[in-house]
Amino acid sequence: MTMAGFLAYALALGVAAAIPGPGVVALVARALASGFWAGMAFAAGLMLGDLTFLAAAVFGLTRVAEALGDVFVVVRIGAGLYLGYLAIHLWRAAARAQPVASRSADRPLASFLAGLTVTLANPKTIVFYLAVLPTLLDLRAVSLSDFAVLVAVTALVLVAVMTPYAALASRARHALQTAAFHRRLNRSAAAIMAGAAIWTVARRA
Repeated sequence: MTMAGFLAYALALGVAAAIPGPGVVALVARALASGFWAGMAFAAGLMLGDLTFLAAAVFGLTRVAEALGDVFVVVRIGAGLYLGYLAIHLWRAAARAQPVASRSADRPLASFLAGLTVTLANPKTIVFYLAVLPTLLDLRAVSLSDFAVLVAVTALVLVAVMTPYAALASRARHALQTAAFHRRLNRSAAAIMAGAAIWTVARRA
């Protein structure tokens, strides 16, 4: 692959990742509710999901993905139900809200798994890697070393795009330290997460 090809991929991925979708919305909700590092753990899950689809595209697994259409429906519904569970958890937590500084963040693994689940069920991500990517790169000419570079580029672009979202949401979370503000914040995050859950279930790839 040429440098121009890598740059074209990085630019297209950056634009696609920056456009708010269920992944970005859920990331913001996570960072609002649990802080910056929970948001970054969520982003790490998003990244692993992207890399999964990148591997599927590069190694010719598109037909396998198409054959698993029914399985994808189950994954998508499962992801929506999980996001709904998170929304209910956040809403209930609002009833026992404490000042932000006195709360511990959610476990990183839970945030990571949530991010992975959202990405694997996100039609926008699937369309990008299995439909748009082949128009940007000659996937038949991608070597193992090229794939390693694509993995590094993907990670760098997603970190660059997702970190500001998590940082801004976390900063908003710490703008006020009162329990009343945290209660409203939890309920707002729950509403965002519920919206992402509905979008995930209702959306068609």
